[in-house]
Amino acid sequence: MDSRRLILFIAISLGLLFVWEKYINPVPESKQNVSKTIATNDIPSSLSSTNQMVSNNSTVNVIKVGQVITVTTDVMQVQINTIGGDIDSLELLNHGEVGNSKQLYKLLQNSNNRIFIAQTGLIGGGQIALPNHHTQYTTDKTNYVLQPNQDSIVVNLTANESGIEVTKSLTFKRGSYLVDTTYQIQNNTNNSLNGVSAYWSLLRDDEAPNGETKLVHTFTGAAYYTNNTKFEKVKFDDIKKNDLSYPDITTNGWIGYIQHYFATLWILNANNYPPVCANGVTCRFSFRSVGNNLVSVGLLTDLPVIAPHSKQSISVPLFAGPEEYSVLIKTAPHLELTKDYGWVYIFATPLFWLLVKLFNIVNNWGYAIILLTLLVKIVLYPLTRASYISMAKMKALAPKIEKLKAEYGDDKVKLQAAMMQMYKSEKVNPIGGCLPMILQIPVFIGLYWALLSSVELRGATFLWIKDLSNPDPYYILPIILAVTMFLQTFLNPPPTDPVQAKMMRIMPVAFSIMFFFFPAGLVLYWLINNILSMSQQYYVNNHVTLRKIKSKK
Repeated sequence: MDSRRLILFIAISLGLLFVWEKYINPVPESKQNVSKTIATNDIPSSLSSTNQMVSNNSTVNVIKVGQVITVTTDVMQVQINTIGGDIDSLELLNHGEVGNSKQLYKLLQNSNNRIFIAQTGLIGGGQIALPNHHTQYTTDKTNYVLQPNQDSIVVNLTANESGIEVTKSLTFKRGSYLVDTTYQIQNNTNNSLNGVSAYWSLLRDDEAPNGETKLVHTFTGAAYYTNNTKFEKVKFDDIKKNDLSYPDITTNGWIGYIQHYFATLWILNANNYPPVCANGVTCRFSFRSVGNNLVSVGLLTDLPVIAPHSKQSISVPLFAGPEEYSVLIKTAPHLELTKDYGWVYIFATPLFWLLVKLFNIVNNWGYAIILLTLLVKIVLYPLTRASYISMAKMKALAPKIEKLKAEYGDDKVKLQAAMMQMYKSEKVNPIGGCLPMILQIPVFIGLYWALLSSVELRGATFLWIKDLSNPDPYYILPIILAVTMFLQTFLNPPPTDPVQAKMMRIMPVAFSIMFFFFPAGLVLYWLINNILSMSQQYYVNNHVTLRKIKSKK
């Protein structure tokens, strides 16, 4: 029984890792037992009309015939289509594709196999047609490059509809993943312009990013935050079924999509930006399925009345970039929640904070992981020490258990009674080694999620490993881990059943196969954790327990 404690600990930990988030984690109450219909006046008809531009085959791109405007900054390369002024492509210059670091990572794209684009437009205004994501805009130039002496680039797109002159401006700043999107509406008519709303949407397919493995569960879908509802995730299926609820009116927060390592969000109260929902502007979130496996998530801003021959402007920044902690906290309040740690955020957040501090000292994420694992093991040593002492005592009692088994034979009742009496007389708790291990599980899983969600590990090198977010290319770490897991079984009290004893030797090796597909950064943590555990257990078995036995004699 006691020799299975190590396997039990790992099994429980991985069970919580892979089962909780996918099968057990309850849907927040705000999304349960709510109306399954969304009022049609909350969603502009132009958002759903995107479906008309998509063929019946969901693997083709959204058809457009406008000019392409290319914008290159120090952190991104963007393609804007003059039809609608949509962002059809956004590549991150400091991040490569999975398995091909030389190819730029495409966060937004409109290709033959993936659709993820940013669309904006205006609706309302009575009988006057306002520019939307179908409108053909005009522009002065089609290529912009951020020069060394420049801090920002502004792309202006203009359209004139029935006396309403609209300028759509997209501003890109040095070192920033924010794209400030602004509408300037000039009412050149003699009538007031009533009921105008601007929509800011993100249209995408429901597929997970390329390179994601089902073995390591991560979330891809919609997410939003407000001060009232806090952080909420929304699955694609819930959007398709309209099986969700969301705040009708909000004044703060953000909404969009999150995926492993990256986020794309419209932000209402970005740092160093004026609040969007102010001066008569009301804001609402929107979620909508537009068919062909496409969903639209975004923001609606209702504008005040625009008087004749007057101007109204509205600006909303779009964040499209990596979930780097240092970037998120500088961009907007609570944006760091997009690094989704699930239910163990209370443990994962401080552990990741400590990991960053260690990286600032050693300037290498691999060595920072090793130091973090060492510090965690030192802090948790009192718990592991109690567990290993209990295991050592059980291992010392193994010969007596064999004698009892030979004495009572197949009489299980008398054998169990004799064993319990022996435990009582020897002052040994047969389950004393399990409880300390169980208490470590939340910290163990918190550290797992802190490493799994760290985009900082993408492209980080360590010894022969070129990317700690990818599996070890030579499988050296997983092989060493399998060996250490096998050796650790010899430190535990063996089962009385020879068949069980063989199984306990084989299971760790078989169990470690999954680590061949884990990110190298996670495997490095598991390996160092295992080596330190073996060292602690060996020390307790051969020093602490022996001293206690000698002192008792």
